[in-house]
Amino acid sequence: MKRRARKGLGLSQEDLALEAGLDRTYVSQVERGTRNCTIIVLARLAKALKTTPDRLLVPQRKGRGQS
Repeated sequence: MKRRARKGLGLSQEDLALEAGLDRTYVSQVERGTRNCTIIVLARLAKALKTTPDRLLVPQRKGRGQS
């Protein structure tokens, strides 16, 4: 999961966890890559981040003018 997606919405880990119905420590572990999540949890996180699961999994290409 991308920390950038969470921070882009101005959400703390705790805010995201509450939105997705998860524990904050679980969100932290997923972000750090020390824990894997199920597809169901991935869908819940994506919904809370107002995106789709594939956007959390696949690195996004940088567009023109972005560094």
